[in-house]
Amino acid sequence: MGATFLVCHGAWSAGWAWKKMHPLMCAAGHRLVTPTYTGVGERVHLADKSVDLETHIQDILNVIKYENLRDIVLIGHSYGGMVATGVADRAREFISRLIYIDAFVPDDGQSLLDLNESARGRMQQLTATAGGCLPIRRRQTQRQPMSNG
Repeated sequence: MGATFLVCHGAWSAGWAWKKMHPLMCAAGHRLVTPTYTGVGERVHLADKSVDLETHIQDILNVIKYENLRDIVLIGHSYGGMVATGVADRAREFISRLIYIDAFVPDDGQSLLDLNESARGRMQQLTATAGGCLPIRRRQTQRQPMSNG
C-alpha cells in the first residue's frame, strides 16, 4: 500500500468535497482520509458558539487516534492550513509530510484574522451580529425525506 493522505479541508467545505479524489488516490495505491469538522457539512447540526479552531484540530487528532493512522501525509487546504498546523504541532510523530494547498499557514500564536487582514472587519462584524460565530447560510427548502437512490 502507498501513502495515507489525511485532508484538513477548508472552512466552507467538508470531507465530501474531496470525494472525486478517493478513486484516483486508490488507483494510485494510496489511502485518502477526508473527515469533516464539527459544525460543517454533514456535521452542521453540531454547530454552536463553542466550535472553534481547537475543536477542528481535535477532530483531526481523533481521526488519527481512532483510525490508528501512522506515517501520514497531512494536507491543509485553505482554512485547513490552520487546522493542519495545529495537528502537526501535536502529532508530529505520526506525520511524515505536511502539504499546504492554497492555505493559511500561521506562525506560532497567529489567528486566521492575523493572516487575513483585508477581511478582518467583515468577519468581526459577522461574528458580532451572529452571536459569536460566523453565520451559516442554510437553504430555505421544504423538508424532503432521504431516498436510498
